[in-house]
Amino acid sequence: MIDEPVPSPRCCMPATGRPAEPLRLLPRPAAEQGPGLDVDGMVLLPGGEFLMGSEDAEGFAADGEGPVRPVRLAPFRIDACAVTNDQYAAFVADTGYVTDAERLGWSYVFAAFLPGALRRGAPRPERTPWWCGVAGAAWNLPEGPGSTLAGRGDHPVVHVSWNDASAYASWAGKRLPTEAEWEYAARGGLEQARYPWGDYLDPDGEYRCNIFRGTFPAKNTAADGYRGTAPVDAFEPNGYGLYNMSGNVWEWCADWWSTNHSRPTTLNPTGPGTGTAKVIRGGSHMCHASYCNRYRVAARSANTPDSSSGHAGFRCAQDATN
Repeated sequence: MIDEPVPSPRCCMPATGRPAEPLRLLPRPAAEQGPGLDVDGMVLLPGGEFLMGSEDAEGFAADGEGPVRPVRLAPFRIDACAVTNDQYAAFVADTGYVTDAERLGWSYVFAAFLPGALRRGAPRPERTPWWCGVAGAAWNLPEGPGSTLAGRGDHPVVHVSWNDASAYASWAGKRLPTEAEWEYAARGGLEQARYPWGDYLDPDGEYRCNIFRGTFPAKNTAADGYRGTAPVDAFEPNGYGLYNMSGNVWEWCADWWSTNHSRPTTLNPTGPGTGTAKVIRGGSHMCHASYCNRYRVAARSANTPDSSSGHAGFRCAQDATN
């Protein structure tokens, strides 16, 4: 088990606090596993050694961002974009999969996205009252009853737990990236830069990611073009051709959460063998410098494997030998 707590700012992603349930999946039809299909939309990365972690003054030492340490990875493939609503819909149509949020009957939605009546009647976590527990909210009803995915087919799927993300990855013949793979990919070939594109959030006044602009949580100016999620290929990609590695949605990684890197495995690390929470990376459209600031490439957080919310999604990875 992990010997340190899940990071305290649960504003990043509130937990449902219920036990995980076993997955029940139908196999992906063999006819759909043709040559090249599984690597479509993926980028082959060469691997090698990079410096993982950060000791940035803007970082959170308690989250285990440091120390900076050399890590060596084998070559691997990773999705250029987060998994979209359309892609997840195809998975559900093929398998009949039911997500954790659907089984539980509710998920967390940002209060500002809800109509007044629903917002007033929804329970809220005491420490993070901008989240509402909305009955019926799920991947295909992102703001609960009455909402739809219209116009959001190319947006990242949300309200998916780690379990749900893993189920999709297995169906697609892929897996979730390890935390080390995710950070290596997010850095885009830059050594110890703060963001996937460099050290400045908005270089020359250009918006490079979808985060909360304005005064959190009262007013989002949407200066970067989006109040909620953005299309998965919005903004410029990083040096490896990967989109939205900062902001838009938090992304689940394969690893159990730990802040203890005193004896790290430096070759293809996979994190602790057991734990109670899974790593999430990249920040989201709800991250703001005033309270979160976890859209930096070394920033990290975690949540229980069955938790879901309106700002958490994922992308897949695959061994280069597949």
